[in-house]
Amino acid sequence: MTTESGGWIVIQRNSFNSEITWDESWTTYKYGFGNVEKDYWLGLEYLHHITKQKVYQVRFVILDNNNEEKYADYNLFSVEDEVNGYRVRLGSYTGTAGDAMSSVQPSATHDNMRFTSKDKDQDIYAANCATSLGGAWWYAGCYAAKLNNKNGIYWHGLCTNNCQGSTVMIRPADYCVYL
Repeated sequence: MTTESGGWIVIQRNSFNSEITWDESWTTYKYGFGNVEKDYWLGLEYLHHITKQKVYQVRFVILDNNNEEKYADYNLFSVEDEVNGYRVRLGSYTGTAGDAMSSVQPSATHDNMRFTSKDKDQDIYAANCATSLGGAWWYAGCYAAKLNNKNGIYWHGLCTNNCQGSTVMIRPADYCVYL
């Protein structure tokens, strides 16, 4: 809660040696799982309801393969409803981890993608990325970031399936209103 002036809601936490397999169904990702004291996923339905109330920002915190903390901030973050596949929307990037969520290449972007799980394929790849790679995420075809995965956390340009951990946090965005 104290990172960058606090106010964060942790929506995901995954450590390299997590007890969670992350190989869960659509319904489980929809409503969340894990232990908030350890590793967990808040749930897509809750993310949607939180982010529709006001403008949010997101911080992806990645522990690289040397256990050094890097981050990727996006000044806007929202998750659409289930009818729209829990599509994620991101704003502009700043940070030290690199922009693995929106700028790598069109086939690997995550911004504006629907969420894919092993039993609900909504990615743009010919096969199901979640089935092929494990876990579930806002896959395109397939990824530049893969944080919901057991012993295979990936962030493009930072660590290749050997990141030591990840945390995803959201809070109301800092913005000014001019009248």
